[in-house]
Amino acid sequence: MQRSTSISARRSPRCSAAARASLELEDKTQPLTCGIEIRVQPPGKQLKTITLLSGGEKAFVAIALYFAIMKVRPTPFCMLDEIDAALDDRNVERFALYLRNLCDKTQFIVITHRRGTMEAADVLYGVTMQEQGVSKILSLDLDEMTKQLGITT
Repeated sequence: MQRSTSISARRSPRCSAAARASLELEDKTQPLTCGIEIRVQPPGKQLKTITLLSGGEKAFVAIALYFAIMKVRPTPFCMLDEIDAALDDRNVERFALYLRNLCDKTQFIVITHRRGTMEAADVLYGVTMQEQGVSKILSLDLDEMTKQLGITT
């Protein structure tokens, strides 16, 4: 937990300018059964518990904490379902950039409807239903499409 907290504190500024966060056990004598209090100080605001933040701020803190844990204990594969739904467009861009930075150790499958997250993907998969009850799977390799269209980034 201490390693995740220190990583979260170091990584938070990258995700959200000058944010600070800490994790504290509610009962240090019972670390396996007690709760964890998450304290956050968004840029320009006072230090407060996560319960006092807006929905978007809570989501961003949860994402930053999850990524901090992944830095301590990386996994080879991760599936994220609508994790970016509560974020505003600027924070979706930050999320997508940070997700891209984690791709060297972890392969991600992200279920999303957010354009910023999709733009950062290597491959997009979609499901469409042109006829009632008949689903069709679509895939688009963005790197391949960029080459075919002659787009330089």
